[in-house]
Amino acid sequence: MPGHPDARRSFALTRRAALGGLGMIGVGGLARGARAEQEPLRFGLAMPLTGGQATYGQDQVRAAQWGLDAVNAADGVNGRKLAAIVLDTQADAQTGIQAVNRLVSVEKVPVFVTAWSEVVKAVAPIANDGKIVELSVGANSPEIARLGDYVYTTFPLADVDITAVAEYSATKLGKKRAAVLYINNETGITAAQVYRDTFTKAGGQIVAYEAYDPKATDWTGQILKVRLATPDIIHIQGLVADTPQLIAQLRQLGLTQPISSYSAVYNPKLIQQLGAAANGVIATSLAPGTEDSPAVKAYVERWQKEVGRPPNGLPYTQYLYDAPFLVAAVLKSLDSAKKPITGENFRAEMLGIRSFDLPLTGKLVINPNHTVKKPVYLMEVKNGAWSELAVVS
Repeated sequence: MPGHPDARRSFALTRRAALGGLGMIGVGGLARGARAEQEPLRFGLAMPLTGGQATYGQDQVRAAQWGLDAVNAADGVNGRKLAAIVLDTQADAQTGIQAVNRLVSVEKVPVFVTAWSEVVKAVAPIANDGKIVELSVGANSPEIARLGDYVYTTFPLADVDITAVAEYSATKLGKKRAAVLYINNETGITAAQVYRDTFTKAGGQIVAYEAYDPKATDWTGQILKVRLATPDIIHIQGLVADTPQLIAQLRQLGLTQPISSYSAVYNPKLIQQLGAAANGVIATSLAPGTEDSPAVKAYVERWQKEVGRPPNGLPYTQYLYDAPFLVAAVLKSLDSAKKPITGENFRAEMLGIRSFDLPLTGKLVINPNHTVKKPVYLMEVKNGAWSELAVVS
């Protein structure tokens, strides 16, 4: 809400990032220059605060702030405060490189959190060369697991949830003919391949397989090819900003088939934007919902009370809320062992701990092959609201 103190704080941070500055959150909100008895322990947070994905990036940063507040309220890291250096990536590879170069070379953080597959991939060489841990929290390209020794994900990759929705569509929903529309970038290409291969292996047939430009605003050519192929179901692998418009155009051109996608579309804005056209859309979620966890229920209630709405991209914000808890656990272990807080030591300690119990997303096990596994919640829009369709282990 524009008048709420939290909203003003978010705006101030966004504006500073947009102007090329940096913000630090986690020590009473934005850092005001005051020094504690000890300097806070810091990590990086490189997220889109401006640009086309800012609506989602800002909510994720707000969630991270709340997580930091909770960590610090519970004694921080052995009594020492935890803070995040926040920089804007605009969900753009080159801007992300500039931000992460600053985090690594100037701020010298041992670990940084980022998201959006294009950015995660672009900044991986910086993490590997600097021996600084990159935690991908929300990106889904399966290639993330192969980006190097210092790149890890806390968020299951597309071969988890896209496999689940493709198998469910073919085996449980009985769909035999699928069309795939995907954005031609890191987010869409590999994930679309996962859907195609999984659906085919499950006995279905891919009757249309169409890429679209990331800057496209009209998809008539691709949609007409899909309509001609007469699929039973349409799967979209796009971004949070373009997918609602793509769905709207599908409906306007007469395609009434069920539509599936991934967790990017599981948010209230989809229903607000599409109205009745959203009914029947199936999305994945990789985190428990309000009916699955009292902690998540309380978290969503806090959004309603303090912000006046649910978060955009609920599961993503849950992972961002939990990220400071993981960082704090590793730093606490390093501090207790009196080991220097470096990227190399952070990586070794994180892999040594390996299993983390996190407040909103539950148990996280970081596998040696740089992947994580989670249950997949399939959500469907019914009567203007999201409801749980199935849970796939």
